Amino acid sequence: MPSILSDALYINLITRISISLRRKGISLRHVIFALAFSVSLWTLYYAYRRRTTVSFPEEAVYYPPEPPEIWAERAVQVKKAFLHAYHGYERYAAPWDELKPVTHGKVNNFNGWGVTAIDSLDTMLMMGLKDEYQRALSIVQQSNFSLPENTAVPFFETVIRYLGGLLSAYAMSKDNILRTRADELGSILAPAFNTSSVDVGGSIGILAEIASFQMEYTYLGKITGKKEHVDRATKVTRLFSQADLRAFGGMYPTRWNLTSGSWADGHLSVGAAADSAHEYTLKQYLLTAQTDKANLEMYLRATTHIINDLLFISPERQLLYVTDTHTNGNSSRPSHLFEHLSCFFPGLLALGAHTLPLDQLDILGIDLNDLGSNLFPGARKGYAAASSYNLKDLHLWAAEGLAQTCWLTYADQPSGLGPDVVLMQSGGRSWMEAMGSWKRWGSKGPPPGVGHKLPWSDDAIRPHSQSKTKDYLVKTATYYLRPETIESFYILWRVTGDVRWRHHGWAVFQAIEREAKTDSGYANVDKVMGSPAQQLDSMPSYFLAETLKYLYLLFIDEDIVPLEKWVFNTEAHPLPIFEWSQREREAYGIL
Repeated sequence: MPSILSDALYINLITRISISLRRKGISLRHVIFALAFSVSLWTLYYAYRRRTTVSFPEEAVYYPPEPPEIWAERAVQVKKAFLHAYHGYERYAAPWDELKPVTHGKVNNFNGWGVTAIDSLDTMLMMGLKDEYQRALSIVQQSNFSLPENTAVPFFETVIRYLGGLLSAYAMSKDNILRTRADELGSILAPAFNTSSVDVGGSIGILAEIASFQMEYTYLGKITGKKEHVDRATKVTRLFSQADLRAFGGMYPTRWNLTSGSWADGHLSVGAAADSAHEYTLKQYLLTAQTDKANLEMYLRATTHIINDLLFISPERQLLYVTDTHTNGNSSRPSHLFEHLSCFFPGLLALGAHTLPLDQLDILGIDLNDLGSNLFPGARKGYAAASSYNLKDLHLWAAEGLAQTCWLTYADQPSGLGPDVVLMQSGGRSWMEAMGSWKRWGSKGPPPGVGHKLPWSDDAIRPHSQSKTKDYLVKTATYYLRPETIESFYILWRVTGDVRWRHHGWAVFQAIEREAKTDSGYANVDKVMGSPAQQLDSMPSYFLAETLKYLYLLFIDEDIVPLEKWVFNTEAHPLPIFEWSQREREAYGIL
């Protein structure tokens, strides 16, 4: 009986609802259509949500935690590689600048003052190579730092290789001859500053060349007590901190008028012609014990604009990369070129995330939105977007994603070595746009471009998740024994403790041994898309000063140059962090 009553009540309810709907002009057909339409909307919604949340997949990659003795042995192999290269230089090229490793020749391409020896001094000290160091000191003593008449000195390279090398070796050894020679060289280069801004030859200056000497001259002033050296560093800081950058989101263009001290074009980049200038804003702040607020603010403005406007995600593999843009008014046009030189940038971001209170800038009296308050509206929106994240997390995510793409440009090649320039496939989107989607859908999985990815394979059978395209074309197929990717691996390893960066570094070292080693040294290689690659007759001094140094530091367990106590210049020469005394502040006019 209860079942019959409940059925009757149910039928009565449906009848009453039907009559009510008909009175309002709504038929059963309308109801069915509405229900079907609702089901369709929900289906589309969840399909879109699923597509959005899995658009940044993470591939399964395992990196074994090798025991300490394995890494120690790998560090020994790097030391042997250094000795092979330096002994070849000593035998065939010293005291000239660089070895030609294929023909066993020599070349004076950086003033003829023995750049390989001076650039390598601190690497020898770190590796405990006392005999090689003592022999290199004789080259330091014999160099007269003079040139034939009407011969120009390459200011940028001379500062970062020679002056930086002398200063770093002095900081580690306290050999007074190094301080004396550094003081002499710093004074010899002084005519480069005899204009209203900075003169490195010509009326238009390149950003990296006119804004990458502050660390060296600041430390030189500290150890010599000479105000003129310090003044040269503070002058460029004052010039750039006062520049009108409203049209560029607070970032510095690559070309500058040396007479007026104003920007000369709208090209923005972290690659060639710009890289170390952005690097030195953070590092100058760190070098002076985090007291130079002007450089800190310049760093925060530049990185915020880079993250908003220069970072992109490729369309298929979801590779995170940094490119350059040409800005004209309110519009900017990205080139989608990705340079090996730009691979220093993930290391810089990781260093900033490690040393700065990015998630608590208020304790430094800084508000990110206030830093962008005088910029054009589009840039201000970008600052607001960055402020909506934990800034430390955002910078570290960008660092990990960029470093991974740098690694994949190596691992994708049969040679195992990275090309100098690639052109990324168009059709992707900006990283912050992708980050916005990821955040709106609940921040599920790794952030865009950050999850582990496998190297690309052109085999007929590839993992199901792998793209059918690399997402880039190789534009310059040469590996110039560059250090930037290894530098970022080293900093990320020290900052995160993630062993994958050590494994990546070991794979790169093995490729260098296989493809670049010659009877007397190591050579730049061309055509990295094949193996064996074609060796070129050049061994840059930075291979010993930077590439092998960072590999060695990556593999040893002992942290012999802690990031909290030392700051590397752009040639990998570490300088010790110091504080100005009150007397120095007053004497040098440092606020």
